[in-house]
Amino acid sequence: MDRNTIYGLILIFAILVGYSVWMTPSSEEIEAKARKQDSITKANNFQDSLAALERTKQIAIEKSRDSIQQSQATVNGGMVSQTNNVNRELLGVFANSGQGEDDLFTLENELMKITISARGGKVYKVDLKDYETYDSLPLIPFDPEQTHFGLNLFVQGKSINTDNLYFQPLVDETGFYVDGDNTRSFSMRLYTDASDSTYNQNSYIEFLYTMKGNDYMLDYDINFVGMDPYLERGMNYLDLNWGTEMLQLEKSVDRFNGPTIYYKFYQDDVDFLSEAKDDEEDLVNRIKWVSFKQRFFSSTLISKDFFQSAKIKTFTLENQHPHYLRSMETTIGLPFNVAPEVNIPMEFYFGPNKFKILKKYDLDLERQIPLGWSFFLMAWINRYAVLPVFNFLEGFGWNYGIIILVLTILLKIVLFPIAYKSYSSSAKMRVLKPEIEEISKKYPKKEDAMKKQQATMNLYKQAGVNPMAGCIPMLLQFPILIAMFRFFPSAIELRQQSFLWAHDLSSYDSILNLPFNIPFYGNHVSLFTLLMTISTLIYTKMNQDMMGSGQQQLPGMKTMMYLMPVMFLGIFNNYASGLSYYYFLANIITFGQMFLIRRTIDEKKIRKQIEINKKKPKKKSNWQKRLEDAAKQRGYNPSKK
Repeated sequence: MDRNTIYGLILIFAILVGYSVWMTPSSEEIEAKARKQDSITKANNFQDSLAALERTKQIAIEKSRDSIQQSQATVNGGMVSQTNNVNRELLGVFANSGQGEDDLFTLENELMKITISARGGKVYKVDLKDYETYDSLPLIPFDPEQTHFGLNLFVQGKSINTDNLYFQPLVDETGFYVDGDNTRSFSMRLYTDASDSTYNQNSYIEFLYTMKGNDYMLDYDINFVGMDPYLERGMNYLDLNWGTEMLQLEKSVDRFNGPTIYYKFYQDDVDFLSEAKDDEEDLVNRIKWVSFKQRFFSSTLISKDFFQSAKIKTFTLENQHPHYLRSMETTIGLPFNVAPEVNIPMEFYFGPNKFKILKKYDLDLERQIPLGWSFFLMAWINRYAVLPVFNFLEGFGWNYGIIILVLTILLKIVLFPIAYKSYSSSAKMRVLKPEIEEISKKYPKKEDAMKKQQATMNLYKQAGVNPMAGCIPMLLQFPILIAMFRFFPSAIELRQQSFLWAHDLSSYDSILNLPFNIPFYGNHVSLFTLLMTISTLIYTKMNQDMMGSGQQQLPGMKTMMYLMPVMFLGIFNNYASGLSYYYFLANIITFGQMFLIRRTIDEKKIRKQIEINKKKPKKKSNWQKRLEDAAKQRGYNPSKK
């Protein structure tokens, strides 16, 4: 086994160790997995008992919906009485609310415009005013026409969903605008019937929306007033159904940061469904919030207390429209006890996934931004180093391409001592190369591999050279490399920011659209990705030459070192151009560092120091003793000449 074989094994071992550390679940993930399993177990225990009730409720809801649609389609005066009778049978005390006008009301502040619908009294549409879609349309996170939101109620033995009923505004206005530190509320009420044509003003369900100026948070309270005579006794929770189609807002989809549902356990950790495939889960434990999360934006329902439970699901429809990313649904259990007056305090967050904004709410909403939370070192690097520096540089008003350049230079300065150590070790290995080649010539046979290894290790020991010294600095830089991989594609600050030929640093920078699709590559050419790949190949060649192993390295290892950048060409071609730009800059700066270090390192001086080290008496290390013991077992005695 020659020196290059050892290097190959060491490098493979370092990669495996780094990968194992990266992929090993943290204690938080293990606990979350345990909670999941606990939830599944609990859900299975009571799922059968709820199945019949759920089927009954669903049938009643569907009949109610069909009846309401029939009522709305009927305009013949002779049919009104018959239709009202059908509504009365299915909707009970809410029969008068089974018909109405699809009026819309607007609540607006400096950041967003919320549209409330009379049908269901729900948030019908959200328009985030400071943002646009990739094709310059108003940014509306979800499809209003495909959104349902309502309470499932048992009222006098009838299953009713409020999404099918018409609410009335408390005051005669179409909405309001609020700014600054001001706050305004808007009430939508679902009254019970006093007669076939009048409402009971003292008995209602209220959806109360409170908006603050310059805030993405919308307070949302559900109030029950005078409803206790109509509701089933013994209820301890209500089901709130929420589902929608998430619209595509970006030019490209991030495979590592796709649309999914995030949720936070009450006074516990944040978790999420799969980002890459359809998924679902029953959460029996208490929940703090549930979020329909996209790459850069999220729609989140938050309890000011806690939710009793939640069922969450993401799925893709057959022949799904290309403007839809994924369908999302949740059924949330709201704690509830029948009383003359009941208040369920909640709030909505409709806004960007920006760390500073989400962090200020102190609800762990920022955990939706993939900064490497599963590996503490990556999360620390991004949260306490990269983000603060990035935000500081933003304050100068520079173009984001310049900000990435300055950030890269600063990171390289911080890592310079590690780089210097690595290059210094490479220089020592180059000085020893002739002697190592002599050892290889002395033991050319395969059966002498142990003798060659022993002689090589003795040479390293005498010269005072550690062959691992070049690998360890590279391993230390690995977490930073991965941290950047997570940071740039998830940084909303780069969204729709142009630099040079890149129109959007959060998406790919196409300079040529191909008339065909290349497997694993795509149908366009991203220039920053191409430059990154070329510079990485050059760096690989230079690094091999500096290590002095360009001609002697194992063919398989050498091929792999050149193949990896080519593989990255396919992976990064559809990825954020800001990331490819950063890696390209890092390579260019590394070339400069290598040139300067080579000019400052005197190999003659290193040779002289190595000769001095050889003359010093050496103690055998435990590693050397084990090698000698292994050699003796094979019949080789290093003390014999």
